Amino acid sequence: MTQAPPPADLKMQRSSRDATAVPTQLADWLATLLPPGAGPSVVLHSGIDANGMSSETLLLDATWTEDGQERRGEYVARVAPAQADFPVFASYELQDQYDAMRIVAERSDVPVPAVRWMEPTGDVLGTPFFLMDRVDGVIPQDVLPYNFGDNWLHDASREDQRRLQDRTVEVLAGLHGIPDAQQTFGFLDPAHHGHAGASLLERNLSRTAAWYDFAKADIGPSPMVERALAWLRANLPEAADDDAVLCWGDSRIGNTIYRDFTPVAVLDWEMAAIGPRQLDLSWMVFAHQVFETITGMLELPGMPHFLREEDVVATYEQLTGENVGDLTWYHVYNGLQWCIVFMRTGARQIHFGEIERPDDIESLFHCKPLVERILKEAGA
Repeated sequence: MTQAPPPADLKMQRSSRDATAVPTQLADWLATLLPPGAGPSVVLHSGIDANGMSSETLLLDATWTEDGQERRGEYVARVAPAQADFPVFASYELQDQYDAMRIVAERSDVPVPAVRWMEPTGDVLGTPFFLMDRVDGVIPQDVLPYNFGDNWLHDASREDQRRLQDRTVEVLAGLHGIPDAQQTFGFLDPAHHGHAGASLLERNLSRTAAWYDFAKADIGPSPMVERALAWLRANLPEAADDDAVLCWGDSRIGNTIYRDFTPVAVLDWEMAAIGPRQLDLSWMVFAHQVFETITGMLELPGMPHFLREEDVVATYEQLTGENVGDLTWYHVYNGLQWCIVFMRTGARQIHFGEIERPDDIESLFHCKPLVERILKEAGA
């Protein structure tokens, strides 16, 4: 059987930054933070990350002298995108990401990279960034998606795949088990950024609606997104704020570094929130289903046995003793968010000349068949 080629727009440019200037800029900045005479130098290994569609991720080594000894650090710079580069989000609260990672490391066993230095002003690289330790390991690839085949996860045994799945669900259980989430991570409440609502879930929905308004300003409205928004507002579940947990937000295996099929670093905290635990569980399942939808359209086998909702939920409930309940509302919510991501990445591809502006913006939504099915099942 002849297989169709993968979508050309799965790999995309994220930034117009001139990476050649970055090592000197970072070295000069580190010189202001390290002891006098440290004389830091920086080698940049990567100017663009292989996974994710939002922030820039720069891999670098730094060397300097301290107490007469040469010191060396292996770091990752997480850099907010410039507005001119059509960022996925309207704003990037890097301080919130930095603080969330720091507190998770302090209050749980969830593996997060150690955060080092924060540069909040944008004076060094043009936008804010922070440095965190680089962690060795492997990441399930997004480009091309891991379920397309010919990669370490797809080719692993079913037992190893299941071990990776279960131990990633353990990460969610660990994050959600951090006590007093509303107080500990109160800075993640959307109310701090002007989003109104009687409950945390309603405020999260308000923030997502504002994100959609931001996205459609550049590329136009989506009838499917507006249909989903109307259904979500009309069917908002009763989620008690005192049951709120820290949600990773972008809880995908593609945002996790693994060794021996075990998570050793949880990355990408730009969608972190406080709210119902179902937000994370749905996102983990939904993200895999997006890739499964693409393989289905391309007549590839995919990985239908992997990250099945019933398996993820059963493992989570066993670990936590919590009843997850029906995830339909959260699947619609997360499907809506995926559509907005594709609106923004599509606008960016048009900006960088990678694609022509389509007549139908929903043709950019790789998740469209999945979202349509979920909406139909929900009666929306």
